[in-house]
Amino acid sequence: MKKYLGLDLGSKTVGISMSESGVIAYALTTLRFSENNYEEAADQVSQLVISNKIEIVVLGFPKHMNNDIGIRGKISEDFKVLLEQRCSAEIVLWDERLSTQTALRAMIKGSERRKSQKQKKDELAAVVILQNYLDYKGASLC
Repeated sequence: MKKYLGLDLGSKTVGISMSESGVIAYALTTLRFSENNYEEAADQVSQLVISNKIEIVVLGFPKHMNNDIGIRGKISEDFKVLLEQRCSAEIVLWDERLSTQTALRAMIKGSERRKSQKQKKDELAAVVILQNYLDYKGASLC
């Protein structure tokens, strides 16, 4: 069974989710790196990919609502290349529009405290990204 990693890349953090079943995604951790130091982030993520024998990495790909690719989208494209240089896993860019907002809404409904929301939002956004990808892949098999 393939193992998946989901990533929500920010300017100082990357939220990480995982799926060992290819069906359910769960929050793993949030990695921190120096602001805009994506080489450092790629090193940390690739270590996780290698140590967990991940086959597919699903990287959130932020787009504008009109489908244009902005600065954050370009950063994700560049980060994909950095990961490909460091590990043999397949790296998939996945449309992440509204994933962080979805994660925050879920925490608010769950009465999560503000400080806790800030700490967990990246991981939960990574779960949303990976789960959306897994749901799409599962639906395409039917």
